[in-house]
Formats: sequence, C-alpha cells, structure tokens
Amino acid sequence: MRATAAVLESAGAQFALRDVELEEPRPDEVLVRVSSVGICGTDLEFATFFPTPAVLGHEGAGVVERVGARVTSVAPGDHVAMSFTSCGDCPLCLTGAPAYCHGFDALNFTGRRPDGSSALSLDGDPVNAHFLGQSSFATHAVAPARAVVPIGKDIDLDLVGPFGCGFQTGAGAVFNVLRPQPGTSLAVFGAGAVGAAAILAAQVAGCAVIAAVDVNAGKLDAARSFGATHTVGPDGGGTAEALRDIAPHGFDFAIDTTGRADVLRTAVEALGPLGRCGVIGVGPSTDMSFDWRSILNGRTVTGIIAGSSLPRLFLPKLLELHAAGRFPVERMMTRFPFDRINEAVAAVRAGTVGKAVLTM
Repeated sequence: MRATAAVLESAGAQFALRDVELEEPRPDEVLVRVSSVGICGTDLEFATFFPTPAVLGHEGAGVVERVGARVTSVAPGDHVAMSFTSCGDCPLCLTGAPAYCHGFDALNFTGRRPDGSSALSLDGDPVNAHFLGQSSFATHAVAPARAVVPIGKDIDLDLVGPFGCGFQTGAGAVFNVLRPQPGTSLAVFGAGAVGAAAILAAQVAGCAVIAAVDVNAGKLDAARSFGATHTVGPDGGGTAEALRDIAPHGFDFAIDTTGRADVLRTAVEALGPLGRCGVIGVGPSTDMSFDWRSILNGRTVTGIIAGSSLPRLFLPKLLELHAAGRFPVERMMTRFPFDRINEAVAAVRAGTVGKAVLTM
C-alpha cells in the first residue's frame, strides 16, 4: 500500500514528505494508521547518524487497520499506543523487563527486521525503518504486535503518542525504579518533557521536595506548574550550592535527563548517603566520571531505559492517571500538522515547546 512518510534522506538533513510503499503486515505484525506522533530527543539524536534513507519516529498512536495471521492481542479498529519492541523470548523479556531485552539494539536501532528486510521502500529501494518498533513519522506504520498497546476508544489519540516513550520514560523512572516514599526528596536535571513527566510522577508519589534544574527559564516555569517545589536555573548562583541550600543533607533521589557528563556528576554529588540517581538521558557525552567518594557513601547510579516499563501494563496506568487529572501532560504539548514536521523539529531544538506532537 502507499503511505506518506517523513523521510530523512541524509544524516542531519531536514525531513522530506515522500510517498512510500508499505508492505502488508507479516503474521506477527500490525498495520496502524497513525493519528499522532510525538517528537523525542532520541529522534533528533539518531537523525544525525542513522543510516539513510530512513523513517524515524517512535511515539506513535493510532488505529489498527490490519493484523497478521498470528496476532491475537489487537484487532482492526482498535485504538493503540506504540512503544519499543522486544524479542519476548530472552530471560529478561520473560521476567517482565523487555526494555532490557538481549536483542533490544538489534530489534530497535538497525532500521531493519531481524531478517534484514524493511517494510518500507521508496522508488523500489528499501528504506531504513522499524525504528524503536514503529517508524511512526508516517501516515501508516507496520509494527510488531509486541510494540502495540491497546487503549480505550474514548481517549483522545492526539494526546497519546508521547506516552509510548517520553512520558513513560520519565514517569517510569520514578514509579518503577526509584520508587520514592512519601516525604522524600528528588532532584530532576533537565526539565523538558521527560523531566516534567518525572516531576508529575514525583508529585503523585508524595515527594515533599521536588527540585527542577535547567538552563531554560520557560521550562523551569512549567516545572513549577507541574509540581516542582524548587527550581534551580542559570541565574541562581552555583547549581551545587543552590541544591545544598534546598537539601542540606543531600537528596534522596536524582534523575538526569540531559545525557551530559558534567550535569550527571552534579546530580550524583547532590545526593545524600544511600541516595540513588537514575540516568535516562541520551545526549552529547559518551562517558561519565565521579570522584570515588561520591559513590563510596552508598550512592547508586543506575541506567534506565523506557522507564523500566512493561508498556502493555504501564501505559494504561499512566493514561488512567491522566484521565483522573493527576498526570496533566497535555499542558506541555504543542500540536503541529504532519506537513510542518521541520517547523516542529526546529521548535524542539530551540526549546520553545515542551513536547511537540505531529497530528495527521
């Protein structure tokens, strides 16, 4: 079938809307008509080096149009969110940790199915797709059934896309990994969409002190509206000193969403004894380093992928929190028509929007 996709024709280039050919779903796959898709920092990071031509996008939501012969989890007409995929057979998948699947990179980041094929082609030539299980910068996507989560038909699909990555990543880091008790303290470094989701989750969890750290004043203003009790920005003096003023004995928990080694070091050093820091950001730094005394006093640094979530269970819970008014992420969303994808990307890069969402 024919579809329209935002094709990355060369690394670092703008996206070009092109008519592409999309294969019918295989026995374990689902064809989804995409209604909305969020733009995530991971998309923009991979756009600088992913093999081209390619179709990215991994925060999609839409309506199932066709299913493969072996698919029983969804049916045509179902409304779905899409997330990452996994093998379903390795020990980590079988014990409820698909975000750490032994085949995660091969299944999500090669641009091809495991057999080397692609469901997408352009002028007869294959296009790298299957990005994080979906490649949803397109009007339609072919996704593995494991990457598709059924949701209620009463939920506005224009809001759902970012739940599949950014929102589940930030909220999952709090709910699934750090699990703060009421009355504890948390510092969130980077108050974009992922950080804001973590702040909202911390408020739901009952954290007494929630500090947001960012260089963007607008994001800090938004963080306050989402429940941050304190904010630390570039005009507040030294970050470390400001954090010590907020939590003299150190924070119980910290989250880094920036992917910057210098920021992560500050986050770890802001912890108190036995404090825990979750690393969920993909950014410019390729390594991290700490003074040995930062770790010796019981501090823990842990990497977190996709909020350590089991999406089929976790995404509906987040959507329930949203429906109850306790996870009001719609306030950070700015919608753009699909054909304005490059305008939306520019706004994300400039930091002028909290979460850009493309609507079809």
